Amino acid sequence: MLNRRDMFLRGLAALVGMRAARAEVIQGRLPWRAGAEAAPELPAPAGWSYFSAAEATTVEALADRIIPPDPQTPGGKEAGCAVFIDRQLAGPYGRQAGLYDRPPFIQGLKNQGPQSPDGPAVTYRKALAALERYCAAHGGKAFAAMAPDAQDRILHGLESGAVELEGVDGKAFLVALVKDVQMGFFADPIYGGNQDMCGWKMIGFPGAHYDYRDWVDRHNERYPHPPVGIAGRPEWTPKKT
Repeated sequence: MLNRRDMFLRGLAALVGMRAARAEVIQGRLPWRAGAEAAPELPAPAGWSYFSAAEATTVEALADRIIPPDPQTPGGKEAGCAVFIDRQLAGPYGRQAGLYDRPPFIQGLKNQGPQSPDGPAVTYRKALAALERYCAAHGGKAFAAMAPDAQDRILHGLESGAVELEGVDGKAFLVALVKDVQMGFFADPIYGGNQDMCGWKMIGFPGAHYDYRDWVDRHNERYPHPPVGIAGRPEWTPKKT
C-alpha cells in the first residue's frame, strides 16, 4: 500500500517527466509540420455554392450598379463580387456561426446589430425573391433585365425607404448588400471576388507580400510590383458560370 511519501514522489517524477518531454518538443524541433496550417480553402472554380442561377443573375446585376464598370476598372459583376457573396453565404457567415441567435428578437438600436431569427443566407434568399416580386409588379421585368436607370431608381428607393419589399426590411438588406459587394471587391481573391486583383490594382495595394518594408516610408510613390494574394499565385482567379 502506497504511503503519502511514495505518492508524492511518484507525482513529482511524473510532473518532471512531463516538463522534460515538453522541453524536448520545444527545444529539439519546432512544433510544426508542413501542411498543418489552417489556410482558407480555394473557392470552387465554377458554379454557385448557395445562389440559384436566377438569384446569381440578380446579385450580379445589383453588384454592377453598386460598383459600375468604367474603362479602367471592372464593375462588381466582372470583379466576382457575386461569387464572393455566394461563397460567404454558403459558409459560416451565412448561418451566423458564432453569433447569438436565440429569441426574443426585438428591434434595437443600430449599434446592436441585426435582431432577426434569419441569418444572412436566409435574408438574401427572402430579399432577392421579394425584389423580383416588386420588379414584376412595377414594370413586368426581372431586375437584371431592367435598364440601368430603372435599376438605380429601385436602389435609391430602397435606400430612402420609398421602395418596400414584402416581408423584408429592404433598406437593411441594401446596407448589407453594399457592404458585402465592397468586401468582395477588395478581399483577397482566394475568397472568390477581386478577380485578377482588380480592386487592389485600382488602389495600388501590394497584397499579401511577405515583406515590403522598403516601401513603407516611400510616400507618394507608385508601388511597381504586381499584387500577390494569399494563395501566392497572382495569376489565379476563380471562374464562375
